Amino acid sequence: MIFSAIPGLLFGQSTVGDSLSTARSVDGSYISWKEHLIDDPVTSGVPFSGSDGLVMGDLDLDGIDDIVSVHESDSTYDSSVPGEAPDAMGHVRIAFGSENPNKWVNITLAEGKEASAAEDAAIADVNGDGFPDIMVAAEVSHLIYFQNPGENIRTLPWERLILPMTQGRGSYIRVFLADLDGDGLPEAIAPNKGAHMPAVEDYRRSTAVSIYKFNEDPLVGSNWSEIELGFFSSPRNSEPVDIDGDGDLDIIVGSTGEKRIILFENVDPKNLTFIEHAIGVYGQSTGGFNMKFLDLNGDGRLDIIGAAAQRLAWFEQPADIDHTWISRTIGSFLPDTMTGFEIDDINGDGFIDIIAGSYSKGPRMGDGDVTVEDKLGRIGWFENPGVLEKQWIRHDISRRKRGMYDKFIARDLDDDGDTDFIATRGNSYPYDGVFWLEQLRTATRKPAFERARERDSPEMPLPK
Repeated sequence: MIFSAIPGLLFGQSTVGDSLSTARSVDGSYISWKEHLIDDPVTSGVPFSGSDGLVMGDLDLDGIDDIVSVHESDSTYDSSVPGEAPDAMGHVRIAFGSENPNKWVNITLAEGKEASAAEDAAIADVNGDGFPDIMVAAEVSHLIYFQNPGENIRTLPWERLILPMTQGRGSYIRVFLADLDGDGLPEAIAPNKGAHMPAVEDYRRSTAVSIYKFNEDPLVGSNWSEIELGFFSSPRNSEPVDIDGDGDLDIIVGSTGEKRIILFENVDPKNLTFIEHAIGVYGQSTGGFNMKFLDLNGDGRLDIIGAAAQRLAWFEQPADIDHTWISRTIGSFLPDTMTGFEIDDINGDGFIDIIAGSYSKGPRMGDGDVTVEDKLGRIGWFENPGVLEKQWIRHDISRRKRGMYDKFIARDLDDDGDTDFIATRGNSYPYDGVFWLEQLRTATRKPAFERARERDSPEMPLPK
C-alpha cells in the first residue's frame, strides 16, 4: 500500500475531504463544510456506538430545539433472535440546545436492554400536557414510550412504558407519532420487520405494520391497543403523510423484502379506516427504507424521493394515484451505498437540493484493510439543476474508511442565513455520535470538508 507524503493525497489521488470544493452558492461564493461535534462517546464518557436515528424538538420549551438521538451500541453481539440477546445494549441520548450552536448539555435518557439496539425516535405531546414526549423503536425488540416530566427534565427521571404488545415480538426499526384520527392526540405508527438480522426464512414470512392507539393514561400498558394495517416481507418504514392532498394523514409503507412501497389511504379518520393501494413504479423501484415527500415538479401533487438500487431517485405521483408512478434517477455514490438523506435549498437558488450519506461495509471497531474500491462512508450533496430533465450535480464532501450516515436534519443552526445539517454517524467507534455540518461560503475555494477531530478514520479518494 503506497501512501503519499503530500498531505491530502492517498494512492496518488486527492482525498475527497481535502479536495478543493467546486460547489457554489447563488451569489457565487464557494461552498464547503465544517464539522462540529455535539455528542460523542469520548468526550461524554458514555460508551455508546452505532448512532442511528435523530429527531429534534423543543423538549424543555425554552424556544430552542433539542436533539434526541439513538445508538444501537451493537458492535459486539449477535441479536438475530428477538428477545434472546443477553448482551444487547443501546443508548437514548438528549442534547439540550442553547443559543450557541457549539454548546450542548448531553444526558442519557435510557441505556441497556430497555434501549436495546435503539434505532429510531419520534417526538410529540402524547399525553396532552403541553410538553413533548418521546417514542423509541428498539431493534431488539419493542417500542418504548418516555413521558416528559415537565420540569427539571435534565435531572428528573422520565417515566416510561414498553408497549406490551411489542415486547419480544419482533424487531422495530422505525417509529412515527402523528394524529391520524384528528382527536388532538398522536398515534404511534411502526413496522415490525420481524428479525434484527433477517435470514432467508424471515423474508419468506410477513410481519405487521401497525397503528398503536391509547386511551387515557399512556403509561398504563393495558390502555394501548394495536391496529394491524397489513403484513409484508421485512417492512422497515411506515411514514404518515397526506399523500393525496385531502387534508388527512395517509401512511406510506416500505417493504424491503418485496422492494416496493404501499399506500394506506386514510378514508375514515375518526374510525382509523384505511384502504390499501399498491404503488406501481415504472423504472427502478424502491424498498422505501428512507423517503422524503415534496412536489418536485410543481404539478400540485407530492412526489417521493427514495433510494432505488443504490441510487437516489424521485418518483412522480400520477394524477390518478392508482396509475403508474414514474421513477427518475437523481444520482449515486457508487460503489458506496445510499443510506440517509435530507432535502433543502442548500445553495440558495430557490430549488430543493439533497444531502445524503452512505454506509461503510468494513469493520465497525477498526478501519480494516479496505480500499478506494470498497463501500465506504461518504457524505455528499446533489444540486438541483432547476430543470428536472437535466442531470443533478453531485458535490462530494467527505469519504472515509468508516462511517454510517443514517440521518440528516436541515437547520440554519448558526443563524447566518444558509442551511446547515445536524446528523448522526455510526459504524465507526470511537468516532460515532451526533455532529453538525456548518455550511461555509467563501470568496475563494477551500477544501470541501474540515473535520472536527484531530484523529479520525482516514479520508479516502474517490474510486478510479
